[in-house]
Amino acid sequence: MADEPSRRPLVLVVMGVSGSGKSTVAALLAERLGWDFADGDAFHGPDNIAKMQGGIGLGDGDRTPWLAAITAWIDRQLAEGRSGVIVCSALKRSYRSALVRDRSAVRIVYLAGEPSLIAERLSGRLGHFMPAALLDSQFAILEPPGPEERPIVVTVAQSPALVVEAILGQLGRAP
Repeated sequence: MADEPSRRPLVLVVMGVSGSGKSTVAALLAERLGWDFADGDAFHGPDNIAKMQGGIGLGDGDRTPWLAAITAWIDRQLAEGRSGVIVCSALKRSYRSALVRDRSAVRIVYLAGEPSLIAERLSGRLGHFMPAALLDSQFAILEPPGPEERPIVVTVAQSPALVVEAILGQLGRAP
């Protein structure tokens, strides 16, 4: 279903810990909606990737330029009148505030999952720069979005297709 001309652009930021299925779900969601898609991992600089590959978690200073690049992508989408879906772990409220600011055209989609389920998924994932050993650090800093952030919250204890359907339902765009 393509973005309808009568609707103003909307950008969805799909967030959650590594292994929650952000990239898979966001890509499926963007495809279903006919919207642009971007994976936040592509916005990391080589130093950040090297740190994560080395099993070192990123600090706020490491994330600042990454969040700025993602925010710039969101700003371009909205300025061009284009809806989009972007992946960003956005684990802290301050990160989400930087991405959303006071714009009602940006919504958070939180993919929530139990640590045991996410760990199981990460143990089977190959070829990703984020090692499973950093999962505990991600859950340690995770600040789930509160109701004042207007999040769309979906559990990942179901197939990616069902997660997408749940998101579409909460958006009011279910088929």
